[in-house]
Amino acid sequence: MRICVLLLPLIAALPVGISPAWAQPAPAQPPGASRDVIGALLEQHARPAPGDEDEPDTASAPRTEPEAEPPVTAPYSGRPYAPAAGPHLTAPVNITETGKSPGAPLSPATIAYDARIRSSFAAAQEYQGPLDGGWTLSAAGQDLYSLQLVDRRDRLEGVWRDVRRKGALNGSGLVDDIQRQGSEVTLRFAVRPGAPATVATLHPSADGRWAGDLSEGGARRPVTLRRTGL
Repeated sequence: MRICVLLLPLIAALPVGISPAWAQPAPAQPPGASRDVIGALLEQHARPAPGDEDEPDTASAPRTEPEAEPPVTAPYSGRPYAPAAGPHLTAPVNITETGKSPGAPLSPATIAYDARIRSSFAAAQEYQGPLDGGWTLSAAGQDLYSLQLVDRRDRLEGVWRDVRRKGALNGSGLVDDIQRQGSEVTLRFAVRPGAPATVATLHPSADGRWAGDLSEGGARRPVTLRRTGL
């Protein structure tokens, strides 16, 4: 208050139209100054920092583990495979020598399998009759007919083929009738349609063959029936 009282006489002594500096209004800022300040601030924030140009954005990239290298294995150094040594043979082994083997000894499973095969073969042989198999009917050293017979306990049947007419459409057929009476066997078949039946009457021989006679085309002659290949 005391300072204000002392300044009042000085203020009153100033010429009219002159006001003190502290009483004058502040100079007006040029238009757009406030806008320049805001733009400068935005430009400062938008300007990238030094050293950030062209750097990839790796913050959002997923992290992946580096690929593991395949393990390095040392080469196998074991012993090479060597087959088991078989029996020492000094001569060839024939198929009839059942006690010998050209290879290593048979395993128990192989021995059991062979036993079953032999048993099945023996049972089939017992079921077959003496006429079962292939035969050739010949007369005076000339082959006439080739026969394939099936001899079972309950039936006897077969087929024939005329070996003198190879390739003929009517050169083969079924044996129409086979009769067995004691040791005698009679085969009846027709070699041509409408022709008289060919009849062979046979008896077993001591050498395994069958002998008898053949009625063919009204003529009768002696014939022999032997196993095919003999």
